Amino acid sequence: MQNNNSSADRIREKKKLFLAREQRIIDAAVELFLEESIDRITVSKIALRAAIGKGTVYKHFLTKNEILIRIILDYERNITQSLTDGIKRAEEGDSGAAAKSYFEARLENPRLDRLIQQLEDRLLESGDVVDQIQELHELRRSNENALSGLITKLIDRGVLEDVPAHFHYLACWALAQGAVELCFNKTWNDRADIEPLMEFITNIGITMGNRGQYHPDDPASKKKK
Repeated sequence: MQNNNSSADRIREKKKLFLAREQRIIDAAVELFLEESIDRITVSKIALRAAIGKGTVYKHFLTKNEILIRIILDYERNITQSLTDGIKRAEEGDSGAAAKSYFEARLENPRLDRLIQQLEDRLLESGDVVDQIQELHELRRSNENALSGLITKLIDRGVLEDVPAHFHYLACWALAQGAVELCFNKTWNDRADIEPLMEFITNIGITMGNRGQYHPDDPASKKKK
């Protein structure tokens, strides 16, 4: 019995070390991609930054693209978890919680968010990570479905404007996307107050689309147009 327990303990410890080493590879890759262009980063450079052998990297990831898609999926899973928590709080009464979770997840590190977009653009034409790309799309569809359900409830409760649900979550995406781009705009990216600016944008996003902001059937609104 003791031998069986010892064997199980060794397997668990080995798996723990394997996963920790894998995370070290991912962390090293993210650091490098934030420092240099994607094309200049090789598996050898990643191995050197992670302080492991190049051959060891290939025990975890067969290609550089597998490292890229893992970074993207990790980021998307983090957004998914944040949204899930926010949706739960919104259903419990904090109507702006889902939007807040989304903005905080994306704007906490605009450099990383922009990197993820660059990595994804690079992989769109790649044929060696098709299954992982499918998983990414499934995550996003799941998030859209969850948001649509929540938004419909908030519309029915009179909290949000009565427009198609996707108007609301795409407006949030557009605002977050613009905020990320703002951080790298040559005119504005040298601002010292970028963090409070991101917080300000987040607070705008939380109330964006609330009932009373948009009245497509209001004759007065049509006259203004």
